[in-house]
Amino acid sequence: MTVSTQPPLGCSPDATEISIMTDEPLLRVNGISKFYGVRVGCENVTFDLWPGEVLAVVGESGSGKTTLLNCLSTRLAPTSGTISYRMRDGAFRDLYRMSEAERRFLMRTDWGFVHQNPADGLRMTVSAGANVGERLMAIGDRHYGKIRDTAIDWLGRVEISDDRIDDEPRAFSGGMRQRLQIARNLVTGPRLVFMDEPTGGLDVSVQARLLDLLRGLVADLGLAAIVVTHDLAVARLLSQRMMVMKDGHVIETGLTDRILDDPREPYTQLLVSSILQV
Repeated sequence: MTVSTQPPLGCSPDATEISIMTDEPLLRVNGISKFYGVRVGCENVTFDLWPGEVLAVVGESGSGKTTLLNCLSTRLAPTSGTISYRMRDGAFRDLYRMSEAERRFLMRTDWGFVHQNPADGLRMTVSAGANVGERLMAIGDRHYGKIRDTAIDWLGRVEISDDRIDDEPRAFSGGMRQRLQIARNLVTGPRLVFMDEPTGGLDVSVQARLLDLLRGLVADLGLAAIVVTHDLAVARLLSQRMMVMKDGHVIETGLTDRILDDPREPYTQLLVSSILQV
């Protein structure tokens, strides 16, 4: 076991906190590159992600952060490099040497993916309860009563009233759809969640409520997460560590509050100076 002085989610990085982490990362990313012809999507990205750690990947539009997220989540095959995931038995597997069926199983069980547009992550023509229940059925649950009870519990955890369980997501507001998508992803107890601009397109007041909910759930469940965002306030609230991308390359990485309070690269300084301090 190794001792980490990195603060847990929701605590000030200036406070000295001691947490015990496993001595193996959950995800190992080594030299990942993706090219679209001569255009660089992302190039030579390397990092480890630890259990329970939240990593924010930030940058302006076109910086390569979404391309990187899609490579990491096996939605887009990289041109070169390796991504290894530590399975529940402790063995590391190269994601792109796994079969398509094995990767799909990971996506249904150990992973979640929260889309910017909730309609991309929900089935809009089935009920809220069915959206949550489908994930449970995918891992073998078959008892209707238990599935419905679990769905009601998770709707409550994301602040959706149980009397909306039979309503379709298209009858929900944007914020409710996003909260439903979160419930759908977390109901199976994943260890790793990918988030692509999870508050994008929402009103400021709705964003604040959703961020508070996400921060609580990630901390309570001990999730590891990779959050892509252009909003540095989102990065500060959700993540412990940050990577800044520009033109497909990682130009700065470190503890989130260190980067936001004392950016070292000129591009990062420009990003930070362009927002209101939080």
